[in-house]
Amino acid sequence: MMEINFKPATREERKIFYTEEWSVDDVPDFVLNSLPNREFGFDHNGQGPNDRYKTFLNPNELKKFMRIRFPFASYVSVAFYDKPKFRRGWQKSELVFDVDAKDIPIRVCDCLEGEVCDVCLNQAKDIVLMITDVLKDDLGLKNINMVYSGRGYHVRVLDESVMDSSSDIRGQIVQYVIGANVPELTNMSGHKTPHFIVPFGYPKNFTRWSKYTIGHLTKDSKLDDVNDKLLKDVLKHRHLLDDDSWGLFKSKIGPRRYDKLINAVSRVNMNITDTKVSIDLKRILRLPSTLHSKVSMKSTLIRNIETFDPFDDAVPQFVYERKY
Repeated sequence: MMEINFKPATREERKIFYTEEWSVDDVPDFVLNSLPNREFGFDHNGQGPNDRYKTFLNPNELKKFMRIRFPFASYVSVAFYDKPKFRRGWQKSELVFDVDAKDIPIRVCDCLEGEVCDVCLNQAKDIVLMITDVLKDDLGLKNINMVYSGRGYHVRVLDESVMDSSSDIRGQIVQYVIGANVPELTNMSGHKTPHFIVPFGYPKNFTRWSKYTIGHLTKDSKLDDVNDKLLKDVLKHRHLLDDDSWGLFKSKIGPRRYDKLINAVSRVNMNITDTKVSIDLKRILRLPSTLHSKVSMKSTLIRNIETFDPFDDAVPQFVYERKY
């Protein structure tokens, strides 16, 4: 990782950022165009967003507030309301996927718990690319916005076809998108087994996520119902999945142990994204363009995720000017 001092932003640094670098024009259109219907929340001292139910009728009001208060953290609701100041008259909510690099269940970096680095941030980026592929290709969604949050990524979907969905439906969508349920096939004897051959729909998606998770396992990984011997055999034979030789891989592992592995993988997949965020119709998320003061990085709307680099594109100018 490049040598940058990512200590928490001081009050003076926050003031510099919001008066010299930040512009209300950097707030994404999908927020600005619905400004009067959104609830805003702020954290002024690093203790959490306890300044809630704020509303702004136009960009100038938001600009004035940010320049005067230069908050520690800024949030905006995923929900649209008739009366956002009271969170009444719910209209609809964005469908959100929250991928925090520090919470990825199988990390391949050497970060301490609660920390992030370029390796796990790149892993989070890969996960976001997989999520957006499923949203586009399987669900036909188009209005998908990707945001770097400061320590991970938010995928914010604003297609009208999903924005009025209930929490229950959103939960089902999440399970589909991240491969959290083992697909089953009933054979001639009536026995149900995991199935990976059908090259479309959910089985294909689950196979892709399973391959990803198995490919990122290490000798130190901990999975429910997977002992050290099984893990060792998985690591030994997982190269067979490079060309999708699932049948041969299963025979090397053994059918019963294979079933244990696949069920454990599905539980890992369930934790790839924060499901609580996805099903919460009144959640507030970090406002894109604003400062994540705990790590001194900008929450940034991503124009091109293939080329996006948080250590180039989300670092405020004041960080470069810090003295070590």
